[in-house]
Amino acid sequence: MLYAAASGGGAGGLTPILMIALLFGVMYFMMIRPQQKRRREAEQMQSALAPGDEVVTIGGLYGTVTDVADDTVLLEVAPGVQTRYARPAIARVVKQVERPEAETVTEDVEPVKE
Repeated sequence: MLYAAASGGGAGGLTPILMIALLFGVMYFMMIRPQQKRRREAEQMQSALAPGDEVVTIGGLYGTVTDVADDTVLLEVAPGVQTRYARPAIARVVKQVERPEAETVTEDVEPVKE
């Protein structure tokens, strides 16, 4: 009698595995994926920095970008006062300088007359 009761829960062994898989799925879509999206957006914003942009650092310092190097940004925080920051230290762009759109240059080519 005890043996029949113990073996009757064959589907019960699969339930905890499904619950763990469901938990990992929920964590991925609720935590990991949005964080990856925010990180991609931050990297894109930091790579698009150009001189003239007004930015805020992660420390709350407002400044204007004066020079951009590979992994650093030179900010002017007051007239004549410039400080150098790592690109990841830029939290957001307050005001972006308008940049001319890339125009396709087409040259007028005259047909060759023989």
